[in-house]
Formats: sequence, C-alpha cells, structure tokens
Amino acid sequence: MTVSTDADLERTWLAESVRIAEQNVADGGGPFGALVAKDGKIVSTGVNRVTPSLDPTAHAEVVAIRAACQALGTFSLAGCVLVSSCEPCPMCLASSLWARLDRVLYAADRNDAARAGFDDRAFYELFEHPRETWQVPVSQVSTKDNFAPFAAWLGRADRIEY
Repeated sequence: MTVSTDADLERTWLAESVRIAEQNVADGGGPFGALVAKDGKIVSTGVNRVTPSLDPTAHAEVVAIRAACQALGTFSLAGCVLVSSCEPCPMCLASSLWARLDRVLYAADRNDAARAGFDDRAFYELFEHPRETWQVPVSQVSTKDNFAPFAAWLGRADRIEY
C-alpha cells in the first residue's frame, strides 16, 4: 500500500496546474493554469482568460481565487493553498495575500515566463524604483474629502472587517 505524503499531493496539484495550462493553450488561451486546494482537495481551478474576456486582471491565479471564494462562500481563503503552473506575477501575488491564502506553490518561474514572451520581471524591477521615475505617473492629489469614504466606513457598526 502506498502512503501519500503532502509532497506527493503538492506534486499532483502542480502537475494538474500544468495540465490545465497546456489545455488552455490547446483551446486558444494563454499558457497559465492555477488551482486552489483546501483540506487535500481541489476547490477551484482557473486558466488565463485575459484575451477571451478582455480583462487584463483575468490571470489564472485570480480566476482560481475568485472561483474558490464563490465555492467556499467567503472572501478569506485562509486554510487554502494556491498552486500555479508559473510563478505568480505581482498582481496575482498581491491577490494571494489579500485572499489570506496559507501558501503559494508554482512550477515554472518568472525567467521561464520571460523566455515565452511573458516578462513580468519588468514589474518586479519597477517596484524597486521610486514612483516619480515610473513611465506611468502614479501620484496623490489631495482634496478636502480624502478621508471621507474611510470615515463613512468607520462610522458603520455593521461593517465586515477584512
């Protein structure tokens, strides 16, 4: 009798994320696949949907996170693991942190993605430089009501903390 270890399960999940990424390519999509697992079971999967859905945020990891939240009926994925066919880009990594995932596992890395024409390294490098040097200006414009939405939020006794 074979005893399955956590490492075996993780390799199985990684293989599945790679498989669904390859299937997405065969179906005309991008080469990325991801899944969210909890308690040893796959809760959701996601593939890159950027071009078919005309949504630059529809990366496989974000699609899988959204589906897992819907399946579990919560915005917190504490107790879950995200498994991706490739190292998550900064957006997907931030999404993982906001989702409160316990762990993130991936197969290929950012250098592999760059070799295939998906160079996220530029974003990682960009964040290391001051915003005033970025090509796309990102700056605060102060108004007298900057804090008003937050004051309204803090004034609600029924707010759901996240």
